[in-house]
Amino acid sequence: MSPPSESEESPIDKTSQPPPISSLTTRIWPANLTQMILLEIKTQRGITLPLLAMNLTWFSKTAITTVFLGRLGELQLVSGTLGFTFANVTGFSVLNGLSAAMEPLCGQAHGAKNLMLLHKTLLMVTFLLLLATLPISFLWLNVDKILIHCGQQEDISRFAKNYLFYLLPDLIITCFLCPLKVYLSSQSVTVPIMFSSALGLAFHIPINVLLARAKGLEGVSMAIWITDLMVVILLASYVLMMEHKKGGDWKEGGWLDQGVHDWLRLLKLCAPCCLTTCLEWWCWEILILLTGRLPNAKQAVGVIAIVLNFDYLLFSVILSLATCASTRVSNELGANQAGRACQSAYVSLGASTISGCIGALVMVGVRGVWGSLFSHDQGIIKGVEKIMLLMALIEVVNFPLAVCGGIVRGTARPWLGMYANLGGFYFLALPLAVLLAFKAALGLGGLLIGFLIGLAACLILLVVFVARVDWEVEAGKAQTLASCDVLEDVKECVNHRTTETVGAEA
Repeated sequence: MSPPSESEESPIDKTSQPPPISSLTTRIWPANLTQMILLEIKTQRGITLPLLAMNLTWFSKTAITTVFLGRLGELQLVSGTLGFTFANVTGFSVLNGLSAAMEPLCGQAHGAKNLMLLHKTLLMVTFLLLLATLPISFLWLNVDKILIHCGQQEDISRFAKNYLFYLLPDLIITCFLCPLKVYLSSQSVTVPIMFSSALGLAFHIPINVLLARAKGLEGVSMAIWITDLMVVILLASYVLMMEHKKGGDWKEGGWLDQGVHDWLRLLKLCAPCCLTTCLEWWCWEILILLTGRLPNAKQAVGVIAIVLNFDYLLFSVILSLATCASTRVSNELGANQAGRACQSAYVSLGASTISGCIGALVMVGVRGVWGSLFSHDQGIIKGVEKIMLLMALIEVVNFPLAVCGGIVRGTARPWLGMYANLGGFYFLALPLAVLLAFKAALGLGGLLIGFLIGLAACLILLVVFVARVDWEVEAGKAQTLASCDVLEDVKECVNHRTTETVGAEA
């Protein structure tokens, strides 16, 4: 008996295979290269600018909180700042890192028009973050013991615990806020995020005024989660309205169809995404701690604090570019467009390099006046002028480094960023920084030179990873990842109809 022809194969057999990669022989760089680049820049601009505004509002909210803490007194300022740093290191870095696993899943699902995977991923990540808050809350409730054990003063430790106790609701709220932001941004929907963040910032000042007068340190802490709660309500309302407008798509399901394979797929991405974020955040906190060990610690800490205030402004741009790169790459891979994914990646990398150079030039240009905005101490002002030159070089590396991390996240291979961060930051940057700062007696400059070398090594690794990406293979993987739920749904639909037919014939 002859084998069945292609036309005789069942529909299930056809759909069980991933779709063929479109136009494998299509040139990645078309003849109209300039037009393609301009079109891609226009697309990325629509994603990046609202994200930039959102990130700037977040840093503005942190600055406003610091101002109100300073008005309460020196003890409240030190305790609140220490408490918020502890919250970032042990809590918010973990939640942000875990939610970053949504970027490749939701981005590729959106490109493949797989709404079910989008829906189920949003709920799974939210539930996972809520579970993560349990050990984090335990750490926060015992922060006073931890700080005292590390040599901190008892009064500062006690006030820091009070600050974190009233900040606990923000852990729960962040479990909804982070997934909602990624859910929307992975679909290139960023304007609602910008407006909701701006509205939350507008209310943050009056809320701080009222609560700081009524409850002092605890009131300033409460103002943070009240503002975040407003943003969550606005974003959740927008998502509900957006899904309601889709009509049948909302009823299509997927929200509660999570299986074991879905959780395994998510957890496989969560671990490296979380570690990548935490390793980076923790390394900069270690830099501040090492600065406190220098011979002229008081002046050095003042200098690095002022310099990092400008760095935070640039970091908002860095985050926006990295998220945009991840979104564009994952969307195009999910849509089975290998060439466009490659184009998006390299345009993002080029834009980040130019942005890094511009940011460095701006930092060099304002270094003469930036220090005087924060201090009248001539030693600190001169130190800021000197250190901002080194920090400007770091920014040239930091911009493309973050975007490379976004690109590898978009390809659903975040462990590449994790390995690069681990090697660049912890195996090279920190040991070298300690040697230059303490053994070679270069002080704060030595710390930053060590970081610069480590970041450069990290960038080289990630650029090599990106350059070696086989985009056609990655597009095929994205089809398998983003289409599996659709295929299962097709099979269930066919089985259901078969059962109905058999029942009717009986």
